Amino acid sequence: MAVTEPAPAAPSAAPGRPGGRTAAGGGALEGILRRQSLRESAARTYARSLPIVPVRARGLTIEGADGRRYLDCLSGAGTLALGHNHPVVLEAIKKVLDSGAPLHVLDLATPVKDAFTTELFATLPPALAADARIQFCGPAGTDAVEAALKLVRTATGRSGLLSFTGAYHGMTAGALDASGGATDVRVTRLPYPQNYRCPFGVGGERGAELAARWTENLLDDPKSGVTTPAGMILEPVQGEGGVIPAPDAWMRRMRTVTAARSIPLIADEVQTGVGRTGAFWAVEHSGVVPDVMVLSKAIGGSLPLAVIVYRSELDAWEPGAHAGTFRGNQLAMAAGAATLAYVRENRLADRAATLGARMLGRLQGLAAAHPCIGDVRGRGLMIGVELVAPDTDDPDALAPPVDPALAVTVQRECLDRGLIVELGGRHSGVVRLLPPLTLSDEQAEAVLDRFADALAAAERAHRPGPPAYDARLRNDTGPSH
Repeated sequence: MAVTEPAPAAPSAAPGRPGGRTAAGGGALEGILRRQSLRESAARTYARSLPIVPVRARGLTIEGADGRRYLDCLSGAGTLALGHNHPVVLEAIKKVLDSGAPLHVLDLATPVKDAFTTELFATLPPALAADARIQFCGPAGTDAVEAALKLVRTATGRSGLLSFTGAYHGMTAGALDASGGATDVRVTRLPYPQNYRCPFGVGGERGAELAARWTENLLDDPKSGVTTPAGMILEPVQGEGGVIPAPDAWMRRMRTVTAARSIPLIADEVQTGVGRTGAFWAVEHSGVVPDVMVLSKAIGGSLPLAVIVYRSELDAWEPGAHAGTFRGNQLAMAAGAATLAYVRENRLADRAATLGARMLGRLQGLAAAHPCIGDVRGRGLMIGVELVAPDTDDPDALAPPVDPALAVTVQRECLDRGLIVELGGRHSGVVRLLPPLTLSDEQAEAVLDRFADALAAAERAHRPGPPAYDARLRNDTGPSH
C-alpha cells in the first residue's frame, strides 16, 4: 500500500493540518480513552504512550477515530508480518467462516490444522523438520516458552536453566524467570554479546569470544555452583533487550557448547521469525539448528497462535502435560498458513534483508549528524536506534549513558507526525522499528523522513533556542499524514 493510498471509508480530516483530527472524531476519541483509563488495569502498556483509537487499518497505515492516519512501525510488536488486513489473510479467514467449519476444536485434527502444520514444516530448517514434533500451546508466546521449559525439564530430568542478560521471553512466571529482570530464580544468567555496551568492555569478535568462554567455564568448573541444566534458551536477536543481534559465530559456539554437554538449545523466535530478520527464521543466519524452537506472533497471521517445534527424542510428554482450551484456533491457523505461504512464495525475507540494510544505512548517516544517536543496529526489518546523552563528561565510560527522556520525546514527536514506534532496551532508551515485511521503498523513505524530523524536534525540545524560533518550528508539521 502506497503511503498516499487512502484507508477505506475514512471520515474527513479537519481542515488545516493534513491528517488532523476532526472535532467530532476528537470528542469520540477522548471519551473512549477516558473510559479505558477508568476501566482497564494499571498494567496496560502501549495505550499509555500511544493515545490513539484505531478504527481502520490496511498495510502499514492505521486510521484513528479522530481521522488521523499513522504509519505503524510497531506492527503488533512484530505480529503483523504482512501488515494490517492483508487480502490473503482476510481471504483465508473468510474461507473458513464461509465453510461452516468448527471454530473451536481443542486439539482435534482438522484440515485447517493439517494445512497449517504442513506449511510451517516446509519453512523450518530441514534438519529439524525431518524429525520434529509440534506442540500447540495456549495462544501466546509466553505459554509456548513455558511449554519449552517444561519439555526440556521433563526430557532431561534436570531443573536448572541457562538464559542471558537482556533477555525477554514473556510475562508468565517461568518466562519471567528466564528474562532479564528476574530475581530469586532457578536460572543462571549468562552474558549476551553486544558491541556497543559489551559487558567485557571490548566488543566485536573478542567480546563474543569472552562471553562464550565465560559460558564454557561456568559449565565445566565443578565449583561454579551451576549443575548441568535442563536447557539453554536464547533469542537470535534480542528484541525487548534493545534490538541486539547475536553474532553468528557466537550462535554456532553456543550450539557446540550445548550439544557437547547434552543440553537442549531453545531458540526463542517469537519475534524474530517469519522473515523479520532477513531469513525465514533468525537461526538460519548462523546455520544453527536448535533442539526446540518457540514460535508465535507472525505465525498466526495477526491472530493468536503459539507453538513449539522440537526434536522427536525430546517428546517425553504425558498426555495433557501441557494443554490449553484455545490451542486449536482454526482462524489463526488459516491466517497463519496463508501468511507463511505468502512470505515464502514472495521471498519477503530477502526483501526484508535488502530494505532493512538500506534503512540501517540511512539511519547510520543520520547518526553522523546527531550525536544523541549512540548506536544504530538490527537485522532485516528489526531495527533499533539507541539514544544517549552525548555531552556527559565521564572519561571512563565505554559509551555515553542512555537518555530515556529523549527517547520518550522522540516517540511523542513521531506520533505527532503520524509515525508509531516503540521503545525498548535498557531503561527504554532504544527506539524500535518493526514495519511490516510488505513495506515499500516509498513507505520506508516516509518512515525515515518522519523519524528524522521527530528526532530534530526532540533535540530542540531538550535544548531550546529563542522562543520565536521554537514556536515557528512547532508549527512546521513535516510530511503529510
